[in-house]
Amino acid sequence: MTREFEGRSEQEAISKAVEELQIEREDFDVEILPPKRKSLFKKNVRIRIYFNDGNEENDDDDEAPINSELEEDVIQFVTTLIKKMGYNATVSVNFRKERKLGLNIESDSSSILIGRKGKNLDAIQLLTNVYVGRLDQDQKVIIDSENYRLRHEERIIRMAYKTAEQVKYSGKSKLLEPMNPFERRLIHTALNDFEGIETKSEGDSLYKQIRIIPIK
Repeated sequence: MTREFEGRSEQEAISKAVEELQIEREDFDVEILPPKRKSLFKKNVRIRIYFNDGNEENDDDDEAPINSELEEDVIQFVTTLIKKMGYNATVSVNFRKERKLGLNIESDSSSILIGRKGKNLDAIQLLTNVYVGRLDQDQKVIIDSENYRLRHEERIIRMAYKTAEQVKYSGKSKLLEPMNPFERRLIHTALNDFEGIETKSEGDSLYKQIRIIPIK
């Protein structure tokens, strides 16, 4: 199910959802929504939450069969990799989906393992998927730590909406910083229904830039 909430900040809107629906924060996903209208004053933050009300089918029932041997191999690989980097960490399964395995890293050095803009975490994930590809070409591994990826996605979407507003009302295009393919898809999707602007990628490297352009 989905519900929408508003607050002076994202956290206030989330707190309203938790209080009204009597569910825990980890039991729902959050999408930051664009503002309803132009305003000279600070606008409330709008969010849409996705949650299971108990009457829907449990996603856990759709989990792919557990390949315990593969999981153990991957967990051991990531643990060893981090140890060779000079850090200690506990690696556990975060989620299981069809052809996709989520792992979580817990460590006193999480901030270092995540790195600036998540680049260390991305590097660990890349090396892990190279290793996994030798065991099962159809399997993909998503690695997270301290819920970084969800927080990062929310920051990117908020930035995209804010920049889109500036472009729409100034009439001048803006070029965002270089991003990886996943981040660019996130912005293109988030702004797909944002009236008055369009987006396009520029550049030839893996880390292209998105230009937000006003529609006249």
